[in-house]
Amino acid sequence: MLKRDALLRYARRAGVSLLILGAVSAIAFWLRRQPYVADRAIYAYFEIVGSVLAFTFAANALVRFRGKHDRVALLLAHGFVVTGVLETYSGLTLYFRSGADAALSMPLVWVVVRTFLAVVMLVALYVERRLPQPRNPRREMIGALALVVAIMYLTTVFYFAAGSLGLPPALSLQSSNALVPRPRQLFPAALFLLAAFGFHRRLKDRGTAFDRAIYIAAGMNALSHFFSSQSELLLDAPSMVAQLLRVSSYAIVLGGALLDNLRLFDQVRQLASSDALTGLANYRRFLDVLHAEMERSNRTRRSFAVIFLDLDGLKRINDTFGHAVGSRAIVRMGNILHSLCRTVDTAARYGGDEFALILPETTAEAAAHVVERINARLAEETESPRLSASIGVAVYPQHGNNLEKLLATADKVLYAVKKRQRRKNGRKSWKDAAA
Repeated sequence: MLKRDALLRYARRAGVSLLILGAVSAIAFWLRRQPYVADRAIYAYFEIVGSVLAFTFAANALVRFRGKHDRVALLLAHGFVVTGVLETYSGLTLYFRSGADAALSMPLVWVVVRTFLAVVMLVALYVERRLPQPRNPRREMIGALALVVAIMYLTTVFYFAAGSLGLPPALSLQSSNALVPRPRQLFPAALFLLAAFGFHRRLKDRGTAFDRAIYIAAGMNALSHFFSSQSELLLDAPSMVAQLLRVSSYAIVLGGALLDNLRLFDQVRQLASSDALTGLANYRRFLDVLHAEMERSNRTRRSFAVIFLDLDGLKRINDTFGHAVGSRAIVRMGNILHSLCRTVDTAARYGGDEFALILPETTAEAAAHVVERINARLAEETESPRLSASIGVAVYPQHGNNLEKLLATADKVLYAVKKRQRRKNGRKSWKDAAA
């Protein structure tokens, strides 16, 4: 039964693939018969725009490598730099060429650089899977540059060697009546298709916007060379559609890199202002919010409360159950505070077992209710070991008209509660401690 279902899935996928191939072939044949010849300037503009996109993508891919040590991004960055340089040269050369030959022949540089980029994609997949991760980023960048230069050299040697044998790949026009006028354009198309297949498999482990964009771009470049194989003139309709697909693929990979870098920057910003274990605000963020609330309270003449919490017996938990259980206790405390917060409240972990809550526009009585809710939630906990906390409260501006006095009051109440809890079993409210 399972084999039958698998065969049905494969047959369905094969049918969809054949349907797509038929549709693309029909469009290519239709374009081939269109009496359209573009101006050389349009082709040159495509090359220049593609080069700018390639350079911009390379810069963003290097940023990604510096942040995540993604070797695929590093190799593609170097590959796109070389691609941008050579495509700029190709576009400018074609623009200043004269005569009918400019509309007929396909620049060798363009074909070489397209094959080179496809090979770089395949090599990047191989390097990521087969070679160990080096520990020196600078050495890795030098190694990636050397590898890309070697690929460029070997690709150029291949095409010139093929030309010396009388087999100029992808350049010669076989026949205007042939089913595929430029069959050797299918060689880079096959390489890009293989790269698209490899990046599609990679999505199972890495489904980021960057990886999806590379997969889509590889497929679009394979499609670009398929249309180029139907081109009879360099500037005819199939050729220009191929150029449009190529430039669009560069825009897609750039968009994927930008989206992924934005996500990376957002993660860095979150890590800079939040505690890695609990996800609550860290001490730096706690102070920033506290300063902002004091300024807002001075403007609105409305009080706000600060609640300090100290998790009782964390050292005992670590010694008895281990540090993993101790870390879990800290997370449990953070989850309780987060669940009891309003949208405008700020929960923070500013020390090993020390937490804080900032409650905007909150009176002493309202803060007391929050303390009772925290204690009630701790009492309802069924996970072992059971948790308890010493809690101190200070209200601005009643208990301090500046940051130091406010925090000192909250600390004083907290440690008074902790001192009484050591003498007696049971919790004391912060009001009792203040009295």
